[in-house]
Amino acid sequence: MTKSQNIHLWGLMRAEREALAEHLSTLTPEQWRHSTLCGRWDVEEVVAHLVAVASMNQLRWLRSMIGARFRVDVHNQRRIEEYRGRTPNETLDRFRQLVGSTTTPSSDVPAYLGEVLVHAQDIRRPLGMSRTPSVEALIPVAEFFASRDFAVNSHRLVRGLSLRATDGPFNTGTGPMVSGPLLALVMTMAGRALYLEELEGPGVSILRARMEGTGG
Repeated sequence: MTKSQNIHLWGLMRAEREALAEHLSTLTPEQWRHSTLCGRWDVEEVVAHLVAVASMNQLRWLRSMIGARFRVDVHNQRRIEEYRGRTPNETLDRFRQLVGSTTTPSSDVPAYLGEVLVHAQDIRRPLGMSRTPSVEALIPVAEFFASRDFAVNSHRLVRGLSLRATDGPFNTGTGPMVSGPLLALVMTMAGRALYLEELEGPGVSILRARMEGTGG
């Protein structure tokens, strides 16, 4: 991507971080302990993970991964413990301080915009909070997820399927159709099966089987 394209993506990421920080500022102590769509992590742990991602350049990430013997779960948990504050409010303050951060472990800016978009929904959906990111922010993430496996096996998940957004200019792939809102497509590619409910087409059953580990 060009420098100007990356600058544009950083601006979109800042907007999404600010929107998440605004939602987080309204949470009760109980809500900070609420489960999320991100496995065993509660809300505060997801936020601490986002702080870690926005704080680590490639060298720091590599050192952490070597220290964890390239076990991603171990690396993530150690960094959550490092970047989580003594209280949820302190964790939120750390997140706010990094809303404009352009530090990432690699140069794949769309992937890290995807981190913010996906983890924000991981938090919002279980808490009953509603916000749909802009089409402008979702398009580069959808394109990246459909074309590459990165933190999740998104490309492998949708290989051999056609994906079409009903609310934006995103249409890619060949094969059985999967259509629906951009956000649902992005979240599904990130492995969040709950969003299959918002998708339509003959490819949805294939996606479901793959996510359940019963289809190739």
